[in-house]
Amino acid sequence: MSPLHSWDIFCRVVDNFGDISVGWRLARQLASEQRAAVRLWVDDLASLHALSPQVDPTAARQAVEGIEVYRWDEISPAVTPAQVAIEAFGCGLPEAYIAAMVERTPRPLWITLEYLSAEPWVQEHHGLPSPHPRWPLARYFFFPGLVPGTGGILREADLLARRDAFGESERRKFWMSVGFDAPAAGADVVSLFAYRDAPIARLLEGWERGDRLTVVAVPEGPVIAPVLGYLGATGPASGRAFRRGGLEVRVVPFVAQPRYDELLWACDCNFVRGEDSFVRAQWAARPLVWQIYPQQARAHWRKLEAFLDLYCDGLPAAAAAAQRGMSRAWNSVDDSPAQLSEAWCGFRAQRAALEAHARRWAVRLAAAGELAEKLVQFCQDKVKC
Repeated sequence: MSPLHSWDIFCRVVDNFGDISVGWRLARQLASEQRAAVRLWVDDLASLHALSPQVDPTAARQAVEGIEVYRWDEISPAVTPAQVAIEAFGCGLPEAYIAAMVERTPRPLWITLEYLSAEPWVQEHHGLPSPHPRWPLARYFFFPGLVPGTGGILREADLLARRDAFGESERRKFWMSVGFDAPAAGADVVSLFAYRDAPIARLLEGWERGDRLTVVAVPEGPVIAPVLGYLGATGPASGRAFRRGGLEVRVVPFVAQPRYDELLWACDCNFVRGEDSFVRAQWAARPLVWQIYPQQARAHWRKLEAFLDLYCDGLPAAAAAAQRGMSRAWNSVDDSPAQLSEAWCGFRAQRAALEAHARRWAVRLAAAGELAEKLVQFCQDKVKC
């Protein structure tokens, strides 16, 4: 067990499942792989229940998978802070909890876990101290990243082995488990997880008019409304399939967090969004298209380009152009109505090169290190200072 055996993770659900997905994965890895005692404080237990059905959304306190899960209400001054407190994505820590941190000897470490970014400045800022203006506490920035010198990204110890063991038989079993037959041989199989403002109708229209079958797995969630709107469908959609032209849409029931990896592995290409699904798609070693979280003044476009600069390094020129073109079109960097369909055709034509690159990229990612392991080591080093 790590000398830093007690950890508190604070997380607010800001946008659907993004923040809590990362918080829950981190909690599970600290508990199962780093043998830490973990408390997770979260303000929306319903969202956590969707990711882990074992969670009771009505319970103020419960134990799940070796983790103490607390509903984040007012925190009693009697709560003893852990040795490490993680503030996920700028959510802040409760004032009563901070005051108790100051009273504890030795004082706990305060880690501000930031959002993942591929921008070059991340390496310079990762691990820097962030003195609090009012409280005498050690606080540090911890930046996830895709290159060495950053905090790395989350990866369970057995993830890649499970991915590599997921063959044709496992694919068929997965599709049957969510209520569908295996896709027809020769079809392009795509998962579609996006924000509602994505140009979904344009993408579906291109697939509908295509000369080959595209099977699109759409997980239940906010994106279902624009998909059904395009199809002109009404009523409950979970478990239903819709066929128009070269397009087959499958509405996949919401699956628990560990099974989302299986969905990614069962597809030839994955459209993902935000952070957690973006990271899992990279470990899936399949071609991917990322919709980055929109920001004011189009600041997210700069972040997208930073990722593409990293990801396209080593790709043949034609494949790199296809990856950039599809990524930019999907993120509406160019709003030309015709561009998305053209970009998909170019992307699809480079499938073999993109598949090979996705496998190489997953190997490169491992060199950046694993986030939970690096976080524990970072905190241990700070305690020794």
